[in-house]
Amino acid sequence: MNDAPLIEITDLTKVYRGGQRPALDGLALAIRRGAFFGLLGPNGAGKSTLISILCGLLAPTRGSVRVLGTDVQTDAARVKSAIGLVPQDLALYPTLTARENISFFGRMQGLSGARLQEQSQADEQKRET
Repeated sequence: MNDAPLIEITDLTKVYRGGQRPALDGLALAIRRGAFFGLLGPNGAGKSTLISILCGLLAPTRGSVRVLGTDVQTDAARVKSAIGLVPQDLALYPTLTARENISFFGRMQGLSGARLQEQSQADEQKRET
């Protein structure tokens, strides 16, 4: 049996521009196969920041994150295909049109160019039926 961690985080730090203090500061964590794990903390503790980095949606300031042995920074597309994120709030941006929302989330999944255009049009046709 492979005993490598499913998620391995080393010295993870995230400092937001203009932030008073780091959202994450030197976090180290290893979650092994079969483990039950919960992420608890008060507002502002860095939970959403950590999840966004794990999913490849946000770049860390320093440190490394590996999911299923894959470095999130160097191969975010592979990580995104292995895990998913369900946001706690409605994941639509009111300042964007429907097509812009679809394109935004398509780009987040690694689509671009003709493939992004093709998928956006297919999604729009589904909504019309």
